[in-house]
Amino acid sequence: MKPEDWLRPTPHGLQVLPGGFHIDPTRPVARALVTHGHSDHARPGNEAVLATAGTLAIMRARYGDAAGGTLQEARYGERVEIGGVGVEFAPAGHVLGSAQIRLTYGGSRVVVSGDYKRAADPTCPPFEPLACDVFVTEATFGLPVFRHPPVRAEIARLLASVALFPARCHLVGAYALGKCQRLIAELRAAGYDRPIYLHGAQAALCELYAALGVGLGELRPAAGAGDLKGEIVLCPPSALADRWQRRLPDPVLCAASGWYRVKQRAKQAGLELALVVSDHADWDELLATLADVGAPEVWVTHGREEALVHEAGKRGFRARALNLVGFDEEGT
Repeated sequence: MKPEDWLRPTPHGLQVLPGGFHIDPTRPVARALVTHGHSDHARPGNEAVLATAGTLAIMRARYGDAAGGTLQEARYGERVEIGGVGVEFAPAGHVLGSAQIRLTYGGSRVVVSGDYKRAADPTCPPFEPLACDVFVTEATFGLPVFRHPPVRAEIARLLASVALFPARCHLVGAYALGKCQRLIAELRAAGYDRPIYLHGAQAALCELYAALGVGLGELRPAAGAGDLKGEIVLCPPSALADRWQRRLPDPVLCAASGWYRVKQRAKQAGLELALVVSDHADWDELLATLADVGAPEVWVTHGREEALVHEAGKRGFRARALNLVGFDEEGT
């Protein structure tokens, strides 16, 4: 059987017909396989959920009893069968617990990669290329303009600014799941051993990361912390424009996103320091991944589908866009 005969895009997301399940469904379904914990991929209300331990923990923390009627853990590298479909989870390198899902059925192997990145991240296992016949990829940063710099260079820029403005607080907007913890871990790797302060919305997931074995060092709540001159505070991107930040000492407004490779976006956001840090693959990494995986056929789920489909075709892949809807492009 051809993969398109048994794996189809539907209004509920990608459906695996013989297995009776959906991958990252956009609406509640009877059985969901979930690639990672971001809310555009891991939604509440499914009757049964199969995901990694990290993703299930994130879903419980965010949704409580609504995380799913039945939650089943999938271990990396372990193969299970659902309705005759072989299912295997492998690291995606996106955030803690993130996974690709390899499906085997009718003599074909399909890898649904979810969201992924190729750059090293101390908070999660690295992306693992999987042999397959069809590779299903995102294209969030699927344009040649998006080439992310090394994250350590961006962290060095942040620390240089902290040293340059000791009387000011550095307020860094970062998505609460994945980006926040990665920035903290990278700051620690760069030798920054001072306490890092958190907006209240960032605390719960940082505590969860720590409970799951990801060391983040000393974290303190920003509320009621007193004088924060010279300190680093992490907050949701939305808090940068909130009255909350007015209580901080002359804050240097910063944010971390792959979109800030386009300087106009940083200007529109009113940032003094835009950090180009993304948890998605950039243009070069997307193309390198197609070569590493080696699947002759490529399906593009969301993002800059047309550009990646065009370039993949030039490089000898059979490529097409699935045009799935309901997925954010950077989680900010």
